[in-house]
Amino acid sequence: MQSRDVVGGNVKKIAALFPQCVTERIGKDGMAELAIDFDKLRAELSNEMLDEGEERYQFTWPDKRAASRLANEPINKTLRPCREESVGKDGTPGGFDSENLYIEGDNLDVLKVLRETYLGRVKMIYIDPPYNTGNDFVYNDDFAQGKEDFEQRNGLFDEEGNQTIDPMQRNTEANGRFHTDWLNMIYPRLKVARDLLSDDGVIFISIDENEYDNLHKICSEIFGERNVIGTIIVQSNPRGSMSSAEIAELHEYVILCSKNRELSSIIGHKLSEDMISEYKYSDVNGQYRLLGLRMRGGFWRRTDRPKLYFPLYINPISKEVSLNKDGSFSIQVFPIQISTGEEGTWRWSKEKIMADGSELVGKQVKRDGEKVWDIFQKDYLDKDSVKRTKAKSIWNEPEMNYQNGTNNIKSLLGNSKLFEYSKPTFLINQMLEMIDTENSIILDFFSGSATTAHAVMKLNSEDGSNRKFIMVQLPEVTDEKSEAHKVGYANICEIGKERIRRAGKKVKEEAGLQGQDLDTGFRVLKLDSSNMEDVFYTPEKFDPSLFDGLVNNIKADRTPEDLLFQVMLDLGIELSAKIEQKEIAGKKVFSVDDDYLLACFDTDVNETTIEEMAKLLPTHLVIRDASAANDNVLDNFDQIIESYSNEKKITTHIL
Repeated sequence: MQSRDVVGGNVKKIAALFPQCVTERIGKDGMAELAIDFDKLRAELSNEMLDEGEERYQFTWPDKRAASRLANEPINKTLRPCREESVGKDGTPGGFDSENLYIEGDNLDVLKVLRETYLGRVKMIYIDPPYNTGNDFVYNDDFAQGKEDFEQRNGLFDEEGNQTIDPMQRNTEANGRFHTDWLNMIYPRLKVARDLLSDDGVIFISIDENEYDNLHKICSEIFGERNVIGTIIVQSNPRGSMSSAEIAELHEYVILCSKNRELSSIIGHKLSEDMISEYKYSDVNGQYRLLGLRMRGGFWRRTDRPKLYFPLYINPISKEVSLNKDGSFSIQVFPIQISTGEEGTWRWSKEKIMADGSELVGKQVKRDGEKVWDIFQKDYLDKDSVKRTKAKSIWNEPEMNYQNGTNNIKSLLGNSKLFEYSKPTFLINQMLEMIDTENSIILDFFSGSATTAHAVMKLNSEDGSNRKFIMVQLPEVTDEKSEAHKVGYANICEIGKERIRRAGKKVKEEAGLQGQDLDTGFRVLKLDSSNMEDVFYTPEKFDPSLFDGLVNNIKADRTPEDLLFQVMLDLGIELSAKIEQKEIAGKKVFSVDDDYLLACFDTDVNETTIEEMAKLLPTHLVIRDASAANDNVLDNFDQIIESYSNEKKITTHIL
């Protein structure tokens, strides 16, 4: 009933590799625990001891170690379902069959709660974190420094409270305070997020000039320098931002990182029909593409690729192509000319043409008023396959203008001022398309107005895939003076959920018959304290006279469905799994994922109920301790299960 203990798991891994480096110490709770002797570990990992004062490359800031520890600290929290705010797959209000999730709560805590269940399961993450504009953050993590603490520690004031720097320089980037706050906010969240990525997964992070440099360094540290694939420049404001001091900024950045670069599923962007027509023609025998034109358009010159410049020969009757000239192959053809008149090259070398054995064909075309021969290669893809090209490092399409994000909001919610700085769906769509995300999980833990959810549903409607989204957002209260508050949105989550409802309806309508089975719903879950009473975690703090009032170890306001979702988290079952309610021997039983999990939290559960549940051969069977009709039920519980476990191993759990 607690999130994963990352540190404890890492200690066990080190112990398996270097048992001599493990020792014991007294922990915070006064109990003995395993710990690492770092002096011994250093000796195992280096031929020479590193002098603590030795200069070396490092990237650090105040409280960095605290931020790193924060990512690993377990929490006693859970996610509670909220059916009344959920939407079914078909758009039905209150429906709970969708595989999409909308989670309300501080994203660091939510990521920790999700870490065990979604470990290595998320194909793509996109986040648009708050930019560092010098304002306070709403993410007040426990370790974060207060303004006074920072100023005293970093020399802005002396011990007597006298100011030590020019007051005009306070609260600027120059003093480092705002960099520190922002870095301490983003670092633990990215560290936990990496655990959720699949081995071939990637993360996209939007950022502006203020923290780009620091974010790039953080990504190199968390994901590894090799796995920072690159930076995409997005022309977000073609007219230029007038709020910047000396230069009107036209762009922002998107940093792309992978979990494992060698395994990453980056497949590039689809080629438009116009781009395809530049190098492909249809023939009775199939489809071909021009051997002398690069996939991304344009030509290589002979001086750039001399080994790719050589003649090919055409049989004018059969139009076949050969590397050798003989009687039938009489027409000599060199690589096509580029517009400047300079010589181009083929895309393939002689050796590759010989080894591949690809079918080549000549076709006579008119260019600049003259008949010339082009040489085409039989397309290596099926003619119905999607043709792709590498994504470019600059995205400057008109649709990238962030004004389109505002227009997206207005078209759905009727007011462009409800949410500022919303990203356009086209931006997210470009990311989704360049990654092999079909039938994968897409996570956004700074979801804001839920642009990512909108883009996922729209792309699913276009390519028939079944991507599932997980949106995470802190229910930040809207300002009383804001347009959103005036029209009734109490917090940002209310805006995001309403956008998904309306966007889902619109996407379904535009898809027509093709969108009948499209999942445009979402399950709403809300972060809360554990369902278990505090005595479950800290029994030593309770006096025996209080025990009678603590017989029930579940909090009074928690429902059976609350307990079910905490069990699903503990057992690593996706929160989007199918949930059904059955009646077994007169009791309400939850069946998750077609009886993979059976859970009963009713009272007066007897042996008959347990036996009937066991007959369904679940992988996991869960009941409450307080559910048992009497002590005999608990005494016979294991024996009843064992009688059916010969056919299939049934793991039992008692809350």
